[in-house]
Amino acid sequence: MGRRIHFVVDPQGWCCLGLIVFVWLYNTIFIPKVILFPHYEEGHISVVAILCYYFCSLFCIASLLRASVADPGKLPENPKIPITEREYWEVCNKCNMMRPKRSHHCSRCGHCVRRMDHHCPWINNCVGEDNHWLFLQLCFYSEILSSYTLVLDFCHYYYFLPLKREN
Repeated sequence: MGRRIHFVVDPQGWCCLGLIVFVWLYNTIFIPKVILFPHYEEGHISVVAILCYYFCSLFCIASLLRASVADPGKLPENPKIPITEREYWEVCNKCNMMRPKRSHHCSRCGHCVRRMDHHCPWINNCVGEDNHWLFLQLCFYSEILSSYTLVLDFCHYYYFLPLKREN
């Protein structure tokens, strides 16, 4: 499993990634300011709820950055193919390189990726053999953060006592 840093020069991908970071920053600043801190000051929630929100948010952005810069399994220019495995390799018709049978050529990245799943514009990277688990981790933490925010919003409108001070 490679740990090389991998950047894709794709304006659409950078736009999607920038949008995701903007939404994350907005929610990391807005949700605590409007919901968490006022309810904490009035004693409706504990500091643990605020810390959990920030930890979920931190894990989410860390997994986004890790999935964005991780090498998806880019094939080297001159791979050393063992003689016993040559029947499991084929020539890519786009880049004319030898690649394993389950590899695919990404038109966005311009190279072949081992066990490529798809090119994700939200992380501006391919999801392949070496970063698939990072992509799943990003999906998991995004789901946790979204669910936690949804629960907080529901509690803010239907469960918590109304705020006494004008916001």
